[in-house]
Amino acid sequence: MNLDLKRNEKDEYISFLLRQYRLVDALWFLAVEDKFGLDIAVELNEKIWEDIGRRAAREMKRRFKIEEGLKGFVKAIRYFPWSIIVGYEIEEKDDKVTIKVPHCPPQEARLKMGRKEYPCKEMHMKEFKSFAAEIDGKIEVKCLFAPPDKHKDYWCMWEFVISD
Repeated sequence: MNLDLKRNEKDEYISFLLRQYRLVDALWFLAVEDKFGLDIAVELNEKIWEDIGRRAAREMKRRFKIEEGLKGFVKAIRYFPWSIIVGYEIEEKDDKVTIKVPHCPPQEARLKMGRKEYPCKEMHMKEFKSFAAEIDGKIEVKCLFAPPDKHKDYWCMWEFVISD
């Protein structure tokens, strides 16, 4: 596919695509929640994002020559659309990677609409576990906190380490 776009147009088009990606996810979730309730929406969201995590990581490995280990995981997660949309803060140490989420567009939009936060912890656990396992089966995922947990400066925080 060649859209024959200039550099600044490509950046704008990528921004447009990421916004559409986010909107499809949000509108789908809200429609399911409104028709079937929050519990069903959360259950379906967990299944979908577990699959998306695995599929995205698999394709990134192929397209971007991602290697195993935490360095490979960080390279891949930086390509993940939600990393760009949300602005993950990624801290790398030799034996651990921490992801902090300072802003969560879906949760912030829910609050603006007068809806309560939704419990996204299990969904992201499944998403991150499937993503990480596709990069390297030795990567373990730990949630430090995420809704419905209490949070203050960040919406959620995650740790990734290599298991022995």
